[in-house]
Amino acid sequence: MASSSSQHQPTIGFPRRRSARRLAAPPAKSGPGPTAPTALRLSPCPRASGPAEPGRAAPVTRSASTNVLPLSPRKRLGDDNLCNVPRTQPCSPAKRSKENQGRRLLFGDPPASPEKPGSPGPSLRRDGQETPRSSGLSGQPARTRLFRQEGTRYQQAKRVLHAAVPDRLHAREKETGIIRQFLRDHVCGRRPGSLYISGAPGTGKTACVSRILLDCKDELTGSKTIVLNCMSLSSPQGVFPAVAQQLGLPAAAGREGVRRLEKQLTARGPMVLLVLDELDQLESKGQDVLYTLFEWPWLPGSRLVLVGLANALDLTDRSLARLGARPAGSPRLLHFPPYTRDQLTTILQERLGQVAGDPVLDAAALQFCARKVSAVSGDARKALDICRRAVEVVELEVRSQTLLKPLPGGDSPASPVPKRVGLLHISRVISEVFGDRLAVGGWGTRDAFPLQQKVLLCSLLLLVRHLRAQEVTLGKLHDTYSQVCRQQQLPAVDQAECLSLIALLESHGILELKKAKEARLAKVSLKMEEAAVEHALQDAALVGSILAQGLR
Repeated sequence: MASSSSQHQPTIGFPRRRSARRLAAPPAKSGPGPTAPTALRLSPCPRASGPAEPGRAAPVTRSASTNVLPLSPRKRLGDDNLCNVPRTQPCSPAKRSKENQGRRLLFGDPPASPEKPGSPGPSLRRDGQETPRSSGLSGQPARTRLFRQEGTRYQQAKRVLHAAVPDRLHAREKETGIIRQFLRDHVCGRRPGSLYISGAPGTGKTACVSRILLDCKDELTGSKTIVLNCMSLSSPQGVFPAVAQQLGLPAAAGREGVRRLEKQLTARGPMVLLVLDELDQLESKGQDVLYTLFEWPWLPGSRLVLVGLANALDLTDRSLARLGARPAGSPRLLHFPPYTRDQLTTILQERLGQVAGDPVLDAAALQFCARKVSAVSGDARKALDICRRAVEVVELEVRSQTLLKPLPGGDSPASPVPKRVGLLHISRVISEVFGDRLAVGGWGTRDAFPLQQKVLLCSLLLLVRHLRAQEVTLGKLHDTYSQVCRQQQLPAVDQAECLSLIALLESHGILELKKAKEARLAKVSLKMEEAAVEHALQDAALVGSILAQGLR
């Protein structure tokens, strides 16, 4: 009997529950001689075969001198893992289903692959046909189809609302034609020259130039095109090494590097088109960098065509007055005005028209966004950003409510939330993200200027009269503007937004801004007579009230 029990000892599968891990050793059989505590054998291969010797217990997996229970498969490593399971699973099917239930299905997620662990595959029925298993989320494929359908529309809307270079620029046909003709006359005609493009942020300056360079790529094949963003330069003088690197010249600092560039640009060779975005970042003491750049096209034998882009309307007149002393020495000027309400509406409609299916934005919401943005800045990028954020808000609402609310009977899901972006979504994005800066004034009126620009101009009038000075600092102007807003119980914008309003008024030729190292020290002055400014405001009640109260 001893020999038979030793040869045919049964194997025991390791239990998964924690409560069954502690196994008591079976009592040893009485017999002659000492016996050792026996541990359960988990290995299907016995270490010794043959009859057991009398007076000796069955072989054990661990040392007989220690009364230690066998370790669980999780704690045993290498050769110590004697579990009779040939291959350990990553986790049990029940735990995998819990992981799938805890995962939130996002819009546009691809279906789970059957090869991946944890993603159930098709099961085989008795008749030999495959039966697809339901997803581990809730067993309702219709809900997943709803997510993917709606998520695709929202993702397409967010994609087309990004401020990328479009194939066609609306309301910029005139400016595009002027730039295109300038490049044909000077680059293709081998005539050096310069062009200065001005306009407030978001008015399409960079987008127009980028679109034209792409469209005229074949015409500009015989020339060298260099595009630099001056915001990426560490100093104004850093523009010279950057241009030299693009031309394949060794970098040299100071006047030596400038002389090498001048020698290269006046030598025989193809025309060089230099496009400098954010040109106002190159302003320095004495404006020596800007003067050098704009004088290069007029060097004898020069083959440079310079195109500069900046926000200030009068950069060349204010900072480069010396250029006007030379005949035909001043660059050609081109101004981009801010977008109007109708133009912003057309831009948004054209972008959203690329999304298949029903409109994602209501017509009223789109008009509301265009009115608000055109009232403050006319910035197309800001309008696109507001609409994109509103689409994200609606997408989150649809995702959360559809996940939580059960579907009615059948496979035809009914949506419990609105699928379009409405007025409330646009208004909430404007108030939360932009802090009510765009939610004041500017629509439904015939005034020439929005409310915030009127208050800012009135504050400048009061400060100029009070200080009896032609120029005031931006810090004092913002303090006076905030005081006027408190008196009139109006919301005030911060200093950064006030600077953008001043830049917009400067683009209209009403104000003049002289930048400084610190924003608060920048100089602001009127370029028009005080009476002309009051007449341009076209609001006798508001202007009269503010000017009558004065500064307290």
